[in-house]
Amino acid sequence: MAIIGYGSQGRTHALNLRDSGVTDIVIGLKAGSATRAKAEADGFRVTTAGEATTGADVVAVMVSDEAHRDLYRDEIEPNIRTGAALIFAHGLSVRFGLVTPRADLDVILDSPKGIGPRIRDLYEAGEGVFCLFGVYQDFTGGAHALGLSYAAALGCGRKGILETTFAAECESDLFGEQVVLCGGVGELIDAAFMKLVKAGYPPEVAWFECFYEVKLVTDLMYERGIAGAFAKISNTAEYGAYLTGPRVIGEASRNAMDGVLADVRDGSFVKRLMADYDAGSPELLARRKALGERTIEAVGARLADVAAKAG
Repeated sequence: MAIIGYGSQGRTHALNLRDSGVTDIVIGLKAGSATRAKAEADGFRVTTAGEATTGADVVAVMVSDEAHRDLYRDEIEPNIRTGAALIFAHGLSVRFGLVTPRADLDVILDSPKGIGPRIRDLYEAGEGVFCLFGVYQDFTGGAHALGLSYAAALGCGRKGILETTFAAECESDLFGEQVVLCGGVGELIDAAFMKLVKAGYPPEVAWFECFYEVKLVTDLMYERGIAGAFAKISNTAEYGAYLTGPRVIGEASRNAMDGVLADVRDGSFVKRLMADYDAGSPELLARRKALGERTIEAVGARLADVAAKAG
């Protein structure tokens, strides 16, 4: 097995697979990769992506989405053997044509629903995370069985494996990240925090109310569902939620969601992502820098420093 990339997902996949009994794993990395020493320290043989692909029965692509196009064209396609399996943890590059797999390959989606280190921690604890699994191309007739066994070896068989398609996984994932998990939640928190600060409330108080307590509530929702979580909060908080939630997430928000979904499904988002990547990621880097300079980040860092000194 060749695992290409040794970041958050790549390292977890390699370690979990090895602990599940996969004995011949090679890590493919760029020359001078910062993660090479970590992979070697973990006991894996490390070569280039092309060398790792050569002769491999399974090639798992675990690098960032925007790097798939060049990696497949330059390193994987010229070296992957007929009948080998190509596994992705996210459907983006195949769904939007960044990668057009050869017809003589099995092409499989195994997308565990969690960040790499957390998946690893749960595996070591004897648990697992849900996995979305799908077959895009079945050249050998064995892609379905291989994809399920790969997911099980990640530890996902301990939790649940749901069969889907590359398109459904990719499109719903992009929409969820942008509207809820990262874009929506992040902007909602910061906007509410700044509204209180500009209204004259102490930044530290605003930070606790609009940021710190988010984890407490979402943990409750995760454990009990939304209705179950509401049963555990105060009547005041519950009543206010019923009145105010629809005011914040109203018609304008739903119309915006329609626009986001359209941009995802027609490829507009991926085109913009790749255009920025090809230009050296100036927009991504500028926005990342601006995010780090927001007031809420400074307040959070200051409170973390106070807590560390107190501890």
